[in-house]
Amino acid sequence: LFVLEAAVAMVDAFDEERQREVVDAFFRAARAGDFEGLVAVLDPDVVLRADAGGWRPALSLVVRGAEEVAGQAVRFALPHADLHPALVNGGVGVVVTVRGRAFSVTGFTVAGDRIVEIDAIMDPERVRRTAAAVLGRAG
Repeated sequence: LFVLEAAVAMVDAFDEERQREVVDAFFRAARAGDFEGLVAVLDPDVVLRADAGGWRPALSLVVRGAEEVAGQAVRFALPHADLHPALVNGGVGVVVTVRGRAFSVTGFTVAGDRIVEIDAIMDPERVRRTAAAVLGRAG
């Protein structure tokens, strides 16, 4: 059974296009305020880790569970931000820019058709460095 689970995980890791579709659906639902649509693409045990560093420590948090993560996604959606697809830590992710400036870098772990982990960095210095490497310019 362990070998089968490992094989399935490897297939998921290499299926970037399908994973990207799941992440795109997440952002569409968040921007539309579609709570049910968000819950549909989130694993019931999803974990969101947000790291704002010393910039705004109150925004650094860990949230668990599809409904709780969906609530955060609706609350903090930036409808006018630009999303730049990126590979983050080897997986699908996005660099979010607002008025041309990098705002956050978010990586996603997708298993099957659901997001199981979200790791977001919002610390301006870390975002600037990471976005510059991903986008090929200063953020």
